[in-house]
Amino acid sequence: MNVMKTALLMAALTALFILVGGAIGGHSGMTTAFMLACAMNLFSYWFSDKIVLRMYGAKEVDQARAPQLFRIVRELADSAAMPMPRLYVIPSQSPNAFATGRNPSHAAVAVTDGILGLLNLDELKGVLGHELSHVKNRDILIGTIAATVAGSISMLASMARWAFMFGGRSRDNDREGGHPAVALLTLILAPIAAFLIQMAISRSREYQADASGAALAGDPLKLASALRKLAEGSLARPLGGSPSTAHLFIVNPLRGNKIFEFFSTHPPMEKRIERLEKMAAAKTATPSVGTSRLIY
Repeated sequence: MNVMKTALLMAALTALFILVGGAIGGHSGMTTAFMLACAMNLFSYWFSDKIVLRMYGAKEVDQARAPQLFRIVRELADSAAMPMPRLYVIPSQSPNAFATGRNPSHAAVAVTDGILGLLNLDELKGVLGHELSHVKNRDILIGTIAATVAGSISMLASMARWAFMFGGRSRDNDREGGHPAVALLTLILAPIAAFLIQMAISRSREYQADASGAALAGDPLKLASALRKLAEGSLARPLGGSPSTAHLFIVNPLRGNKIFEFFSTHPPMEKRIERLEKMAAAKTATPSVGTSRLIY
């Protein structure tokens, strides 16, 4: 269901982008906007991981510098039958984590100093299982493309609104793009719609990563416990950063007043925890045969 929902939302985002291109310049505007989006997506595909890691000052660590972190990720990666990602630590006391990279073979997992000091090993394992699930489910690529297209829509709409204010459009463009008032309304509403679609994609993938990450780590309640601690810790010490990267983190780094939680790229924390608790209850009711637990 989450895969189908994501596909439909991505299709809606693409259609919205084409609509904005048509509102700006008819068929020629659609072509130009599409070419620009392709170029931005290509750049994001190859370089987005390096950009976001540098943005937060992440430092790469190895087994000698972070033995427990390395061991947990190695065990989870082996269980998921995926390559070992590169590991980074962000010098911040705000507890958080994210994964980035274009595919499982070129992935990185970053954690803050704050999360390493806040969670116990079982809770940390749940968080890292969540992040590796994002990698395996290709959520990183989906999120990057969604963010790029949504950003392109906002940028193009902003440019077009200024063009309307200082000279309007040519008659040819008016004929191709439709009524100017309709076009202007489209340019005003499109960025809002793009943000809501991007938010829906991010929320859908977070629920899926919670479920598959908890299954990979072996205990949904440990991830639920970690999310409780992270919600409180992030509220007390927000990480900040760019809103364009907020969807990458396990909890919203920009989290503030709960009034704005509706507009967050993350699902409500209470609902995430509730789903994990139901998952644990179902697992207890129908125990798996031959399941073994990791002993630290």
